[in-house]
Amino acid sequence: MSTSPITTHVLDTSRGRPAEGVPVLLERLEDGGAFVELGRGKTDADGRLRDLLPSEPRPKPGTYRITFDTSVYYAAQGTTGFYPSVSITFLLRAPEEHHHVPLLLNPYGFSTYRGS
Repeated sequence: MSTSPITTHVLDTSRGRPAEGVPVLLERLEDGGAFVELGRGKTDADGRLRDLLPSEPRPKPGTYRITFDTSVYYAAQGTTGFYPSVSITFLLRAPEEHHHVPLLLNPYGFSTYRGS
Protein backbone atom coordinates (compact mmCIF):
# COMPACT_ATOMS: atom_id res chain seq x y z
CA MET A 1 0.00 0.00 0.00
CA SER A 2 1.35 3.42 -0.95
CA THR A 3 1.38 6.16 1.64
CA SER A 4 -0.42 9.46 1.24
CA PRO A 5 1.86 12.41 0.45
CA ILE A 6 0.33 14.12 3.51
CA THR A 7 0.07 12.11 6.74
CA THR A 8 -0.52 12.79 10.42
CA HIS A 9 0.06 11.24 13.82
CA VAL A 10 -1.78 12.25 17.01
CA LEU A 11 -0.32 11.57 20.45
CA ASP A 12 -2.26 12.21 23.64
CA THR A 13 0.45 13.54 25.94
CA SER A 14 -1.83 13.46 29.00
CA ARG A 15 -2.20 9.69 28.63
CA GLY A 16 1.21 8.98 27.11
CA ARG A 17 -0.48 7.07 24.28
CA PRO A 18 -1.49 7.39 20.63
CA ALA A 19 -4.88 9.06 20.12
CA GLU A 20 -7.05 6.51 18.32
CA GLY A 21 -10.25 7.49 16.54
CA VAL A 22 -9.61 11.20 16.00
CA PRO A 23 -11.57 12.39 12.93
CA VAL A 24 -9.30 14.32 10.54
CA LEU A 25 -10.20 16.59 7.61
CA LEU A 26 -7.70 17.76 4.97
CA GLU A 27 -8.47 20.82 2.84
CA ARG A 28 -6.70 23.03 0.29
CA LEU A 29 -7.18 26.79 -0.13
CA GLU A 30 -8.44 27.51 -3.64
CA ASP A 31 -8.00 30.71 -5.69
CA GLY A 32 -11.41 32.04 -4.66
CA GLY A 33 -10.38 32.05 -1.00
CA ALA A 34 -12.40 29.02 0.11
CA PHE A 35 -11.03 25.78 1.51
CA VAL A 36 -12.03 22.66 -0.42
CA GLU A 37 -12.09 19.18 1.11
CA LEU A 38 -9.47 16.76 -0.24
CA GLY A 39 -9.69 13.89 2.21
CA ARG A 40 -10.86 12.70 5.60
CA GLY A 41 -10.42 9.76 7.90
CA LYS A 42 -9.78 8.67 11.50
CA THR A 43 -6.55 7.91 13.28
CA ASP A 44 -5.78 4.22 13.76
CA ALA A 45 -4.75 2.37 16.95
CA ASP A 46 -1.26 3.88 16.62
CA GLY A 47 -2.74 7.39 16.29
CA ARG A 48 -1.76 7.57 12.61
CA LEU A 49 -3.64 8.44 9.44
CA ARG A 50 -1.74 7.30 6.36
CA ASP A 51 -4.40 7.52 3.65
CA LEU A 52 -5.68 11.11 3.56
CA LEU A 53 -4.78 11.29 -0.15
CA PRO A 54 -3.89 8.74 -2.81
CA SER A 55 -0.15 8.44 -3.47
CA GLU A 56 -0.70 9.84 -7.00
CA PRO A 57 -1.26 12.40 -8.32
CA ARG A 58 0.95 14.52 -6.07
CA PRO A 59 -0.72 17.48 -4.34
CA LYS A 60 -0.27 20.93 -5.84
CA PRO A 61 1.79 23.58 -4.07
CA GLY A 62 -0.39 25.80 -1.93
CA THR A 63 -2.00 26.40 1.43
CA TYR A 64 -3.50 23.39 3.19
CA ARG A 65 -5.45 22.96 6.40
CA ILE A 66 -5.74 19.84 8.51
CA THR A 67 -8.47 19.83 11.18
CA PHE A 68 -8.71 17.38 14.07
CA ASP A 69 -12.13 16.89 15.70
CA THR A 70 -10.82 16.53 19.24
CA SER A 71 -14.32 16.67 20.78
CA VAL A 72 -15.09 13.21 19.34
CA TYR A 73 -11.84 11.83 20.74
CA TYR A 74 -12.39 13.29 24.22
CA ALA A 75 -16.00 12.08 24.32
CA ALA A 76 -14.74 8.54 23.59
CA GLN A 77 -12.27 8.95 26.48
CA GLY A 78 -15.04 10.06 28.83
CA THR A 79 -13.55 13.50 29.29
CA THR A 80 -13.77 17.01 27.86
CA GLY A 81 -11.15 19.33 26.54
CA PHE A 82 -10.82 23.07 26.16
CA TYR A 83 -10.35 22.85 22.36
CA PRO A 84 -13.21 21.07 20.54
CA SER A 85 -11.12 21.05 17.38
CA VAL A 86 -7.59 21.88 16.29
CA SER A 87 -6.85 23.31 12.83
CA ILE A 88 -3.33 23.57 11.45
CA THR A 89 -2.74 25.59 8.29
CA PHE A 90 0.52 24.92 6.45
CA LEU A 91 2.26 25.68 3.17
CA LEU A 92 3.11 22.87 0.80
CA ARG A 93 5.91 24.14 -1.46
CA ALA A 94 7.55 20.91 -2.61
CA PRO A 95 4.87 18.46 -3.82
CA GLU A 96 7.47 15.76 -4.45
CA GLU A 97 8.25 15.61 -0.72
CA HIS A 98 6.31 13.77 1.97
CA HIS A 99 4.56 16.12 4.42
CA HIS A 100 3.90 14.80 7.92
CA VAL A 101 1.85 16.99 10.29
CA PRO A 102 1.89 15.51 13.82
CA LEU A 103 -0.25 16.75 16.70
CA LEU A 104 0.69 16.47 20.37
CA LEU A 105 -2.56 16.80 22.26
CA ASN A 106 -3.82 17.15 25.81
CA PRO A 107 -7.16 18.47 27.13
CA TYR A 108 -5.83 22.00 27.68
CA GLY A 109 -3.17 22.42 25.03
CA PHE A 110 -1.60 21.18 21.84
CA SER A 111 1.54 21.57 19.75
CA THR A 112 2.66 20.59 16.28
CA TYR A 113 5.76 20.56 14.09
CA ARG A 114 6.78 19.45 10.64
CA GLY A 115 7.53 15.76 10.99
CA SER A 116 9.44 13.41 8.75
